[in-house]
Amino acid sequence: MPNRLGKGLGALLAGADIPVVADASTRINSDAGTQIRIDSIEDNPYQPRQDFDIQSLEELAASIKTYGLIQPVTVRPVENGKYQLISGERRLRAAKIAGLTEIPAYVRTVDNTLSLQMALVENVQREDLNAIEIALSYQRLLDECSLTHEELSQKVGKDRATITNYLRLLRLSPEVQIAVRDKHITTGHARAIVSIEDTTLQSKLVKEIIEHPLSVRQTESLVKKYLADSNTKKTKVKIKLSDHVVNFSTSLSKKLNAKVKVNKDLSGKGAISIPFASDEELNKIIDLLSV
Repeated sequence: MPNRLGKGLGALLAGADIPVVADASTRINSDAGTQIRIDSIEDNPYQPRQDFDIQSLEELAASIKTYGLIQPVTVRPVENGKYQLISGERRLRAAKIAGLTEIPAYVRTVDNTLSLQMALVENVQREDLNAIEIALSYQRLLDECSLTHEELSQKVGKDRATITNYLRLLRLSPEVQIAVRDKHITTGHARAIVSIEDTTLQSKLVKEIIEHPLSVRQTESLVKKYLADSNTKKTKVKIKLSDHVVNFSTSLSKKLNAKVKVNKDLSGKGAISIPFASDEELNKIIDLLSV
């Protein structure tokens, strides 16, 4: 298997059976795998990649017309003499544009789970995959393949912190995720925005970034300002105390001859404070409370 596929995909492919197929849709070529008719290859239902740049595909198609398809796609046999694509959809699409009727392919016998893993791992190792597609691929590997974060880290060759940072992007509003996908904002912008939990505010920030436009550093500063303003507003929220608590505060204030304050937040947590101006006043309060 060529090294360009990365150690993650190479590890997945290692040991997979390579059946010798001898029907009308295939032709064995020892140098480039098996030649398979394009019309016998079905789409990959696990394809994590959503967007294919048409100009890039046409450029690859022109190259394929001149030099042929250098790197084979990977498929697995399914029913009725058909094959299901595992990896290489961009190459397959470009080959169709180039007018090829058959292409070289590595044929692997794998189950649905391993097929999904191979497709996802191959895709996340591509440099042109956007951050949201990578994040979705990581999440699918965790959910559908029942991988732990440690196992995922080993398969894709990324440390756990990097994987966590990508997964956090899925907490962004759909509008922000689309902006990342369409390259209106960078991954750096997105990572700054994800610190804000309010998805409405996230979308508002995206509009500001695009309209002005703002650098990642400017976005980080703006996010800090929003967070600071939000915290200030939270501290200013006044919680109405029940009559029982108010009566207690008033009664205790009279008893101690000091202004007793009861503060409570939205969660129900709070504190009772009793001010004093000297050690003498403090001792009086202690004596009164000790009775």
